[in-house]
Amino acid sequence: MTRILAHYLIETAGDPRQAAELMAGEQSAGTFVKVPGETPELLEAHGARIEALTLLDAVDAPALPGAKPPKSPDSQYQRGQVTLSFPFANIGASLTTLWSTVAGNLFELNPFSGLKLLDVEIPPEIADAYPLPAFGVEGTRRLIGVTERPLFGTIIKPSVGLTPEQTADLVQTLCDAGLDFVKDDELQTNAPHSPLAARVAAVMRVVNAHADRTGKQVMVAFNVTGDLDEMRRGHDIVLAHGGTCIMVNMLAVGLVGVTELRRHSQLPIHGHRAGWGMFARHPLLGIEYPAYQKFMRVAGVDHLHVNGLQNKFCETDASVIASARECLTPMPGVGAVVLPVFSSGQSARQIPDTYRTMHSTDWLYLAGGGIMAHPQGPAAGVRALQQSWEAAREGIALADYARTHTELAGALERFGA
Repeated sequence: MTRILAHYLIETAGDPRQAAELMAGEQSAGTFVKVPGETPELLEAHGARIEALTLLDAVDAPALPGAKPPKSPDSQYQRGQVTLSFPFANIGASLTTLWSTVAGNLFELNPFSGLKLLDVEIPPEIADAYPLPAFGVEGTRRLIGVTERPLFGTIIKPSVGLTPEQTADLVQTLCDAGLDFVKDDELQTNAPHSPLAARVAAVMRVVNAHADRTGKQVMVAFNVTGDLDEMRRGHDIVLAHGGTCIMVNMLAVGLVGVTELRRHSQLPIHGHRAGWGMFARHPLLGIEYPAYQKFMRVAGVDHLHVNGLQNKFCETDASVIASARECLTPMPGVGAVVLPVFSSGQSARQIPDTYRTMHSTDWLYLAGGGIMAHPQGPAAGVRALQQSWEAAREGIALADYARTHTELAGALERFGA
């Protein structure tokens, strides 16, 4: 019988094995007391099991409030890594039930002063029941027409406040500068000052005219985040105007929202993770992004935001790269690998480090302010990214390449070398 593995980091004032046993019971057939019907046969068939327990360091103070204190004043809080396995029979082919199983009430159990889901191994039996990514890396490259290098894009800035016509004017500049990808900000959906239908119509007139003139179809990810019917209508508007991508705020609409949008969609889905910090910022609480993104890959997202190197947030470079590499790691039963999206405080200066660290060109690099705030204007910001990539590809230091490339020099002066 298939068992589903989930890996955790824990901290407890009690015995770590007893704490792990509580986790297993709480998330399968058990509860806080024995109940009638809890037979050995039932527990054997439906109980979660401890597959591994590795003790780590001990600390004097709890990571989180509300947990049971140690029995002795001089005792410590023990940390460890736990692997639990859950019977597939408990869950079936359901992502929502899997989420409730591996990331449900566990975080509230008072024996724990720290608990974080590090990873989950989703079996093909669940993936088979879902639509999965329709495009991923390969399909996105095919639509954009770029095969040999990273994809470069931007976010519309100011993030909110521009009219549809002003947005289209900015997109015209970006298209003419040779950008591959443009997206709405996560805050811009269907607001009164820029209704989605009007914005799509205005922007796609520019994009389609550019494609007719040059043969290059710039991909624009329109933010269709909303209620289910609203997202479906938004998708249909984008499709009717010749658009090639939609965007959704994954945490805002949840697993069901993403799944149902994917079942309807004929376009790549660009997954934004707005709000992610509440799940991951504390080292002993929440869920690691590589675990979360597996759920969204099965649900059918084609592009996944992973932050960026030397970003404006609090995430470390090592964490960013781990998430990006996970996007490109095949999952059993899923098929297409998905496109990692580097964003957050990116400019021309981080491209060489991203290339060296990824050992791949399968990524989308978004610079919002890094393009829009270039001292010579947005078009120069785009060219600075292109020049940074040229330097990275040739193994030339950015400072050296900037001596003969004024746009790159302007970016390094503005955003730091």
